[in-house]
Amino acid sequence: MIDAAMIWNEPNNKSHWDLELDPDLRLFAETAIAGARAIRDANAGVPRVLGGMSPIDAGFVRNMEARGVLDHVEAIAVHGFPLDWNHWSIHEWPRMVAEIRALTHLPVWVSEVGVSTFGAEEVQAWGLARTAELLKGEAPRILWYSLFDLPKAWGATTRHREAEGSSYYRHFYLGLIREDGTPKPSLEVFARHTPDLGLCQWFHFEDHRLDDAVAWMRRLGVRHLRTGLSWADWYRPNAQAWFDRMMDALAEFDVTVTFCFTPEHLGIAPHHTSPPLRNEDFAEFCHLMIERYAARTGIVPAAAARRAPFDATAGAA
Repeated sequence: MIDAAMIWNEPNNKSHWDLELDPDLRLFAETAIAGARAIRDANAGVPRVLGGMSPIDAGFVRNMEARGVLDHVEAIAVHGFPLDWNHWSIHEWPRMVAEIRALTHLPVWVSEVGVSTFGAEEVQAWGLARTAELLKGEAPRILWYSLFDLPKAWGATTRHREAEGSSYYRHFYLGLIREDGTPKPSLEVFARHTPDLGLCQWFHFEDHRLDDAVAWMRRLGVRHLRTGLSWADWYRPNAQAWFDRMMDALAEFDVTVTFCFTPEHLGIAPHHTSPPLRNEDFAEFCHLMIERYAARTGIVPAAAARRAPFDATAGAA
């Protein structure tokens, strides 16, 4: 079921919002407020979350407060990847969360945190264990990114791709499970921390990994999942059938849906990071998604079921 609705993903990052078109984020603030109002109108019981900022930036929070965005959300989220992209130590996680918590009365979620196996799989296993140790008790929601490695043939959702150098290729190694479906050592580490740790797993349009993801999450005891409902994907052929299938498959989990990615024909610029031409179009999408999916309920949540000790060698089935 839908547990929360997140408005955009990393809006203060040029890979996900066009900061050349909107350098002071005025347009984003207007878009976010329009989406938040639509979510509230569709279902007042769904908490609204301001999309996970990356980098973690007090200035972004102050900007959003000044523009009235924080009056329209029930939580604010941060993303951090200190062993791969950020310029701070993994040991600073409590300080980074506290810095944002001091600026607002809103709960601060960690809606993406991860470590790639770009250099060594052992680094991820250690980083996951240390992250859990540092963050459990610091944030009401901690979501590990991600369950699966990104297939190399797909490409990462970022505007700059190979121009980012090795930073780009780290996107492909953030999963607990390799592209060939075999588990990494960190999968067993993760299993020790569920349900305190949830997952952030983005599913591509008609993603062949959906059923395997559900099977793994059940076995791992995952309760909370964050994923995306792409506004841009909504205009693909058979989009409604795919969205229905994905949300039905995930119904037993507490799902935070993320509304983001501008359809090319509805943006100021023809790109998924563009501000919309009309905020009403984004609001209409948010309203429709909440109206269609927030009422869907699942069976017994995975984490509520008693499970045997996790065995990574057993596979997902």
